[in-house]
Amino acid sequence: MLEYGFTYGDLEYFLLIFIRVVSFVFIAPFFSMSNTPKNVRVALSFFVAFLLYQSMPRQEVVYDSLIGYTIVILKEVVTGLLIGFAANLCSTIVAFAGQIASMEMGLSMASMMDPTTRENTTVTGVYYNYIILLLLMSSGMHRYFLKALAETYILIPVNGAVLDHEKLLNAMIEFLSDYIIIGFRICLPIFAVMIILNAVLGVLAKVSPQLNMFAVGMQMKVLVGLSILLVTASMLPDAANFIYDQMRRMVATFVETMM
Repeated sequence: MLEYGFTYGDLEYFLLIFIRVVSFVFIAPFFSMSNTPKNVRVALSFFVAFLLYQSMPRQEVVYDSLIGYTIVILKEVVTGLLIGFAANLCSTIVAFAGQIASMEMGLSMASMMDPTTRENTTVTGVYYNYIILLLLMSSGMHRYFLKALAETYILIPVNGAVLDHEKLLNAMIEFLSDYIIIGFRICLPIFAVMIILNAVLGVLAKVSPQLNMFAVGMQMKVLVGLSILLVTASMLPDAANFIYDQMRRMVATFVETMM
């Protein structure tokens, strides 16, 4: 007859694993979608934590009181949030690119609620977000995140996180410097075509002052912009691969800052 003992110490250790996992799930891309029920996210976190508890070797966690255990919990919360935040940073590039594209197309006021975030965003932002998300999922982004989360328990044991503020700040500055460049590259075709279109409309306004270029220009911008979105759809897989690589790099960088 098999006997399996589960003590209070085992429960406390399992809760520490669960805390890091649930903190990650509630902020990481794909898992943190607001239209996903919280009960589902908690259940997923519990299942992943249980698998990690069963498969990982037990690590010694030292604390001498309830206050000490609370401090360990807070450290695990921060660890999970930082790892998820690192991945979520790269997903905001898509929203930035959509904002620029909408502004150039004259659709910046045509906002809609994104059901994944429950925030008002532009039409092109939602378009880019869903296409890139589908491409990332097809490339195994969700599997990579779970694998990376499991590997953090080897690199950063429970209660073993030591945050290097200077390295973290340098990583954030480096990312922000690339943030604008990457987002601008995604919407560069629309931006370039709209500059040419504005120049053409300016020439036509001088040649034919009787034409209402404001009304004509708004319609032409929307029509041309949507056409460019359709033509450049084949370029989005390359953008998704680039964002995927950036996510992996940012997650690895943030993990290094806590080792």
